[in-house]
Order: sequence, then C-alpha cells, then structure tokens
Amino acid sequence: MALLDWRDSRHWSPQPAPCGVCQKPTNLRSDRGRPAHKVCAEKWIEQHPKPTGQS
Repeated sequence: MALLDWRDSRHWSPQPAPCGVCQKPTNLRSDRGRPAHKVCAEKWIEQHPKPTGQS
C-alpha cells in the first residue's frame, strides 16, 4: 500500500471541500491541490496502479 507523506503545510487548506474520492468534507489537498483525504488518496493509488514503464 502506498503511504503518502503529507506533513508539508501545502497539503492543508483552511477551506474544507468535498474529497475527490469519498465526497466527505476535507481540509487536506493532494500534491495537485485537489481535495482528498490522505487515506482516500492512498487507497485510490493502490486501486489504480500506473502501467509498466511509467513513472
């Protein structure tokens, strides 16, 4: 399972928004700035592996 490191403050927003995976409110943001709970993002990554040869 992928374990993300979201300790950096850029993963936090004072404005809650619906998680892109479960739709429940979250103040967390992905590396791309999209609302997502850390556990939801980790679960999504596990369920959607990159094709072989992509980084």
